[in-house]
Formats: sequence, structure tokens, C-alpha cells
Amino acid sequence: MKGMLKLGIVLALYATAACVGLAFVYSATSETIAVRQQADLEAALRELFPDGDDFTDITGTIAGLNPAVTFETQYAVRKGAAIIGAAIQASAASYGGILKVLVGVGADGRISRVKILEHQDTPGLGANAASPTYYVDKSKNITFYGQFAGKSVQDPFEVKEDVAAITASTITSKAVTSAVKASGDAAAAWLILQTGGAQ
Repeated sequence: MKGMLKLGIVLALYATAACVGLAFVYSATSETIAVRQQADLEAALRELFPDGDDFTDITGTIAGLNPAVTFETQYAVRKGAAIIGAAIQASAASYGGILKVLVGVGADGRISRVKILEHQDTPGLGANAASPTYYVDKSKNITFYGQFAGKSVQDPFEVKEDVAAITASTITSKAVTSAVKASGDAAAAWLILQTGGAQ
């Protein structure tokens, strides 16, 4: 009994030390991680809008209508004083879990670009949604996410119709497409209000 008590105390001390160590590591690295994530987001915004001078956080301003798609951060994109677009970070359920995309919409009502930020889908299948080497049109070097660039938000965005699917990954294809469509519709409506209906 005495030996078991001693063993229990030793194990409790090790567990406490491990928890304190993990808390220390988390507090030491969480700020670095947050800074890195912000830098990555800013780089992604610049990919979507290379001409943008300013990316103003307007989170909570743009409302979506698709309950299956959640809007997270939102940005107004300006060149000089003019609003040239909006960007929405959206998430939707996919095959392997939640995926996150960043969708840019120009003031002309067209998707500027799409970037897959996070996903947990199967490597070699659904993960191809984010792959820069997976082409839905090899002859034109068009990737899965690249096919959305230039599409009008008025397009149907139907997988296997006006959107090419990832081979054997219909669920992922539909999840990305629905997130892009929901973001495009909402951002375009907001942009019409900001630009006085000039689209």
C-alpha cells in the first residue's frame, strides 16, 4: 500500500510537470503562431488581389445565405480610395472535416481568385483541391481551385457542369464549390452597395 501511494505521488508529480511544460511551450509559441498565421493570410490576400493597396478587416459586415457555409474573416480591398473587391474566408464541411477557403470577388462581380487555406481531406484524392500540380485542364494549366478565377457570381457553380470535379472526390469538389458560390454571392451583393450598383 505504501509503495502504491509513493508511485501515485510520483506519477502525479510527473503529470503536473508535463502540464506545466506544455503550458509554457504553448504560451511561448502561441504569439509566434498567431503572427505567422496573420502573415500567411496577408500573403494570401495579395495573391487574390495583386493590385490591392489596402485590405481593411470588415468581419461581420457581409452576411451569407447558405447555412452550410460559415463566414469568418472578411476584407474590403482598395486600390487608392476605390473599393476594387472583397475577400471572405469561409469554411464548409468536407469529406475529411472542415475546409477553409479564401475567396476574392472583384467589383465586376467575378471571382478574382480562390485559395484553399486548410483541409483534412484524403491525400491524392480530396487533397488535390489545394494542389498546384493537379489540373482539371492540363492543356491550359488550370488547377481545380484555379478554374474559379474569372467566373461570374451569376454562374450556376454546379459540380460536373460548369465546375470540373476532382477525380473520385465529389464531396470535396462540392464543398469547395459551395463555399466559393456562397462567398461570391454575398461579396458581390455587398460590393454593389459600396460601389453604387456599378457592376
